[in-house]
Amino acid sequence: MPSIQIERAERLKRLPPYLFAEIDRMKKEAQDDGWDIISLGIGDPDLPTPDHIIDELSVAARRPANHQYPSYEGMLSFRKACADWYGKRFGVGLEASSEVLSLIGSKEGIAHISLAFINPGDYALIPDPAYPVYEIGTYFADGQAHFMPLTLENDFLPDLGAIPTEVAKKTKLLYVNYPNNPTSACADVGFYNEVVEFAKSHDIIVCSDIAYSEMAFDGYKPVSFLNAEGAKDVGIEFHSLSKTYNMTGWRIAFAVGNADVLAGLGSIKTNVDSGAFQAVQEAAIHALEAEQACVEDNCRVYQGRRDVMLEGLAKLGLKANTPKATFYVWISCPDGYTSSEFTSHLLKKCGIVTTPGNGFGCSGEGYVRMALTVPEDRIREAIARIEKAGF
Repeated sequence: MPSIQIERAERLKRLPPYLFAEIDRMKKEAQDDGWDIISLGIGDPDLPTPDHIIDELSVAARRPANHQYPSYEGMLSFRKACADWYGKRFGVGLEASSEVLSLIGSKEGIAHISLAFINPGDYALIPDPAYPVYEIGTYFADGQAHFMPLTLENDFLPDLGAIPTEVAKKTKLLYVNYPNNPTSACADVGFYNEVVEFAKSHDIIVCSDIAYSEMAFDGYKPVSFLNAEGAKDVGIEFHSLSKTYNMTGWRIAFAVGNADVLAGLGSIKTNVDSGAFQAVQEAAIHALEAEQACVEDNCRVYQGRRDVMLEGLAKLGLKANTPKATFYVWISCPDGYTSSEFTSHLLKKCGIVTTPGNGFGCSGEGYVRMALTVPEDRIREAIARIEKAGF
């Protein structure tokens, strides 16, 4: 019998190719060509989850009560631990029962929030370059994306004054992400105060993504969007345990801030998921409440790798700002190369996987992103291969 005609929904046809899936394809081609791949592409920690967190999961997984459906909003004990952590880390007071919502990774929450607040034709203001899910979630809700260029001249901060008034009037969500992926730029409270003022003047919900706040160097401590006066009146902040505790595969995160916004996101979640595994939530509580020496150790490792990378790039004549946070280095392409061309050159001639800046948006053209997710000796090897191959 002939098969039925299968046609994907229009919303899927609007999506750009998922960036990291394309990187995986290119990586496999290079491996097939015999390369010992040095992967500086996807930002996935190579360091293991600390033993004390794994031990807590092992105990929690054996509790029969944790084998049943969890609550979509998260255990109150987990939400309280998140609120307490925010209070200690940022000095932000949160009501655990209404101002904290558990997530199955921050990507899940970011992808779903558009469904709660964007109607067809509404706008979301999205940084460019940016984590692709801000744009993709907007398209899933049949919304429109208005891109805010992040440029070196403006310290990779969006120019809110450049947003057309007609777009602002139709905007429901504004995304900010500092410390930033992919540029590694950071923001201060002064910038967040401007965001709050802009959001209030146009009735826009702010969605701050602060997944990299605990990955900082040289004594720098990133601030929270919620540190700005009135921030809780206009938005929420997404935080994740993935990068802080090397728990990307565990899928546990949380959103905090405006109770009404979180309730809207929660209404989506209660209809599409059943919450995070409670044993993982209990392990996450332990991670948040325990001594944070493991986080400090991570930062020392990544700072060492950053310094090796920057020294090597300077030797090669490649320009990159010194990251104060994140485990990314945002590198200007050499003359004569586009982002895609330089990425392809590094992969085919050096066996090095990087991420082309234009994969994060048009304003990322002219850059590649390297992730500090391999040991120092592999970074040195990568530098040596580039030097040998030239460009």
